[in-house]
Amino acid sequence: MYKRFSVYLLASRPYGTLYCGYTDDIARRMWEHREKTFKGFTAKYGVTRLVWYEMGDSREGAFIRERQIKKWNRAWKIRLIEAENRDWIDLYDTLNC
Repeated sequence: MYKRFSVYLLASRPYGTLYCGYTDDIARRMWEHREKTFKGFTAKYGVTRLVWYEMGDSREGAFIRERQIKKWNRAWKIRLIEAENRDWIDLYDTLNC
């Protein structure tokens, strides 16, 4: 089976707390964030809204992209989100994984 890797941004609400991550199974990982299966940052701050994601073909590429975005300032992350999701809609239901 061919794996797809994803880099994603979550938000607690529009213009709220942001979180950047990467995964090889975005649907499963979003479910884990929503169900708070790990007691980390996203569970503590209620960061569960999928507002942006990007698919790629390699784990290394996704990791590099995640690290790049994590270094960005907040305004750049907001511009990235709003370039594709101006209304900060939760994209979880749009996943076709």
